[in-house]
Amino acid sequence: MAVVTQTTAEYVMAQGRPVRRQRAPLTRGLNQNHNRTVKNVFKGAALAAATRPGPLQNWYQERITNGMRPELARVTLARKLAALTLHLWKTGETFDATQLTISAARAR
Repeated sequence: MAVVTQTTAEYVMAQGRPVRRQRAPLTRGLNQNHNRTVKNVFKGAALAAATRPGPLQNWYQERITNGMRPELARVTLARKLAALTLHLWKTGETFDATQLTISAARAR
């Protein structure tokens, strides 16, 4: 899975001259050659985790309770599972449900 950053408004007009924006380009999703099988595995795992009792379902329900739409909560859960899988794979640690509230950036 490779993330692509793109922008269509890199320059703005200021005093009649084009000036480059200070803001970084936004993340726009996966590139065209992403691995569809791996993507479907994580989406399926997120759906299963959201529908079965456990710490991941609780995490998913918290997102919905806080006002997130269910489809976005499932995508967020799939991304969390992907980040968690990569972290556990790289470090060799075991899964610890108490670490679910830590952001993916801090878990590295």
